[in-house]
Amino acid sequence: MSEVVNITEAAAFQIKEMMKHNDEEGSFLRVAIKGGGCSGLSYGMGFEKESGEQDQLLEQFGIGILVNKQDAPILNGINIDYKQSMMGGGFTIDNPNAIASCGCGSSFRTAVNAGTPENC
Repeated sequence: MSEVVNITEAAAFQIKEMMKHNDEEGSFLRVAIKGGGCSGLSYGMGFEKESGEQDQLLEQFGIGILVNKQDAPILNGINIDYKQSMMGGGFTIDNPNAIASCGCGSSFRTAVNAGTPENC
């Protein structure tokens, strides 16, 4: 059975590097969703020092990952990777729950928020 959030080894390496450069070693990686964007939802990632009462704690590649229990159903099974190209690098998120994404690629829609109007 897969975790709510799965990170690749490449993503874990990049996350650890970011933690070092931002003096966040020992912090948790917060993976969240937020309302907004053309398709209704967008992803958020950041570092937090402490977990909250509503958080589910996962660990992969030595990184503690926090997911709010309310976000878990929409994030369930996502894969976070880090891809490097000649134009630079960045995180990619593959969400099996997404039924549509915006043309700009920065937001998505699931069956849960399918009624949200598109603004693209």
